Amino acid sequence: MNKIFSKWVKWSDRDALQGIQFPGIYAIALSESDISKKQFSWRQEIIYIGMTNAKGGLKGRLNQFDNTINGGDGHGGAHRVYFKYPKYRSLVPKLYVAVCPSECNVKSNDPSDLRIMGHVANHEYECFASFVEIFGQLPEFNDKKRSPKK
Repeated sequence: MNKIFSKWVKWSDRDALQGIQFPGIYAIALSESDISKKQFSWRQEIIYIGMTNAKGGLKGRLNQFDNTINGGDGHGGAHRVYFKYPKYRSLVPKLYVAVCPSECNVKSNDPSDLRIMGHVANHEYECFASFVEIFGQLPEFNDKKRSPKK
């Protein structure tokens, strides 16, 4: 599974990720050390795993996350991040993202596109399972019991 994710990039560089216009899975890490350009790996610093099948693709979903951690609205998991880290300018330099895009047409009812979108949803749960197998719990902001919203 590690080979299908992009390398880690700084949050501010997320729009440069290849395939970001497509649906897919994303992992967000909060790290004091620079992990940009490193191969994706399951790491304790991952604070959130998400997915999207929306027409805006990963780019749209990550922008919703960004808007919410900046005090706006649009992303439930990001509300939990904002509750703990309300200072956007302090948070963003420590955020990194890796994506696993899945090329398909989300507006299509073609069986191959529908199957790809189903695999994206399934892959998110496979990612949760891998993380829990390694670290014994979900990423902090995927765990609704551990991390309240504003």
